[in-house]
Amino acid sequence: MTITAGSTDTAAGTETVFTYGAPQLKFGVGASQEVGHDLATLGARRVLVVSDPSIEASGTLQQVLDAVAAAGLESVVYARSRVEPTDESLADAVDFGRANGPYDAVLAVGGGSSIDTAKAVNLLCTNEGELMDYVNAPVGGGRAPSSALLPFVAVPTTTGTGSESTTICVLDVLAQHVKTGISHPRLRPTLAVVDPLLTLTQPAGVTAAAGMDILCHALESYTARPFTSYPRKQAQDRVPYCGANPVSDLWAEKALALLSTAFRRSVTHGDDLQARTDMSLAATVAGMGFGNAGVHIPHANAYPIAGQVRDFHPADYPGDEAMVPHGMAVSLTAPEAFRFTFEASPERHLRAADLLEPGGERPSDPADVLPAVLTRLMRDVGLPSGIGAVGFGESDVPALVEGALKQQRLLATAPREVDADAAAAILTASVELW
Repeated sequence: MTITAGSTDTAAGTETVFTYGAPQLKFGVGASQEVGHDLATLGARRVLVVSDPSIEASGTLQQVLDAVAAAGLESVVYARSRVEPTDESLADAVDFGRANGPYDAVLAVGGGSSIDTAKAVNLLCTNEGELMDYVNAPVGGGRAPSSALLPFVAVPTTTGTGSESTTICVLDVLAQHVKTGISHPRLRPTLAVVDPLLTLTQPAGVTAAAGMDILCHALESYTARPFTSYPRKQAQDRVPYCGANPVSDLWAEKALALLSTAFRRSVTHGDDLQARTDMSLAATVAGMGFGNAGVHIPHANAYPIAGQVRDFHPADYPGDEAMVPHGMAVSLTAPEAFRFTFEASPERHLRAADLLEPGGERPSDPADVLPAVLTRLMRDVGLPSGIGAVGFGESDVPALVEGALKQQRLLATAPREVDADAAAAILTASVELW
């Protein structure tokens, strides 16, 4: 399509516009001690604080609450966020929020689970309806919020989800045995306050799983379908995930470069503040990338893997409940997913491998290069060797395929079409990666 000077006829043809959004950002050692001031500048006087029991027990929550109190603000604390939130756990948080309002702002202190819980509470304390009304279709109603949300400050204590940067709230819908989400630009935090000091106590197992989430955010957004490949949209039809674009590419490349030196070090030497700082920055910038470009096959597969888990118990995670942490679930089919997508953009897959492992050993088949880099990294940081290691076999593949194909919002971003046969092939090859 050619657009001449003065022409406004851009309704047909392929897309020419991409969108980009990100929160305000305050980053650095000690940044969390300024959060009271930050909230006050947003007009807050009474703040709903969302966290979880482990962050409360560690003393981190109290440090942040003291900073809020020092600014003369009142806090109402909900510290029951569940690791890997469910529709039930989010409903509990929403009930608390609605019963104890009103507030001027929302503050999340914790990992992605706490930040996502705060997103749901902020949504449902400012908009009518129930949680499932807003969950992405076809799992839920897919309703968009009609009212503005409260100012929202996110203080991450883990390095992985990038939830402090994104428009997405992820949850397990228990009755359907599937993980899905709520996605809308109004869910994005107003301000991300990222303090690497808060991540020093993150255990090795959590660091490894969460780090794979960072990595897949960067890789999936970098290899996503380009924004120019979509049909032209009208303004009212634009969604946060618009495909790979020049701005998201910059963030993805930066995240991969940071991970190349910091990931293994942060797992094996958790007290290394420089490695933790680089991982914190990688998580945030990867979120700024994928929160606009989108993610695709590894995330789509991860949702049923997490939702259908039977008896796997990961190291360093609290509680006795079976679970596959989100970042771990994402990683388990990533090598085979990127083998599948290689033909869509060979140069990007090879560039990503070089950023992640400069000068590393390279297989003779170019399609094997990025999968080989990923499996080496997964072994080094102690990730399971495939979906078989977390309790799934080939007989489980049909159910996993059914769950993955429900994630059409994600699969629409994939650079190749993913049908049932393609999904089954990826999952079957991922039963045992090494």
